[in-house]
Amino acid sequence: MTQSAKTFENLSGEKRERVLAEATREFADHGYHQASVNRIVQRLGIAKGSLFKYFGTKEGLFEYLFGHAVAEFKKPLKVIRDTGTGDFFDRIEQTFLASGAFVDAHPNIYRIYLKMLFNERFPLRDRFLGEIRKANAKFLRQLIENGIESDGLPSDLDVETAVYTVHSVMDRFLQGYAVPSLDQGVESTEHTLQDKARAMTNLLRRGLADPS
Repeated sequence: MTQSAKTFENLSGEKRERVLAEATREFADHGYHQASVNRIVQRLGIAKGSLFKYFGTKEGLFEYLFGHAVAEFKKPLKVIRDTGTGDFFDRIEQTFLASGAFVDAHPNIYRIYLKMLFNERFPLRDRFLGEIRKANAKFLRQLIENGIESDGLPSDLDVETAVYTVHSVMDRFLQGYAVPSLDQGVESTEHTLQDKARAMTNLLRRGLADPS
């Protein structure tokens, strides 16, 4: 953490949350290149120099915001990994639910993620997306390896292929949950987050093949 960021950390929690909320709103509404520090400080009622004192540049502000968002997203996953109940598939369902709840609680953060995902000109895009996927893969890999050891997953399961598959399903699940128009023509018959999570988990549990 830079010295400037440490200065920001010394602010009261309420002030930090206001700054992050307005910055998140700005990047979510306008993307990175069209985001305006002037609009952010105007809504906050602070001097532009204060924001630069905390983050150095607009890129520094976004980098801090991104790190904060990833840390928040990891919190419920750590709880599921360390204290979650049930077998592997129960924990996968809990992960669907926790991820959907994160989107509900932080819609602007997820909007930024989608902008980054579909805009190749987003600064540091490859690095940021790589960090997100690396963190998610690490979490899923631990769940899958534990599932092989104690929850009845096949001992010859290709772990990396399983990680890739579950990650892909979850990522697309969240995109459709956050932006329902993406699923036009392929809508789930389920409507609530809990029902959707249960349906997706059951599909992963049973697969597509006829068990007979």
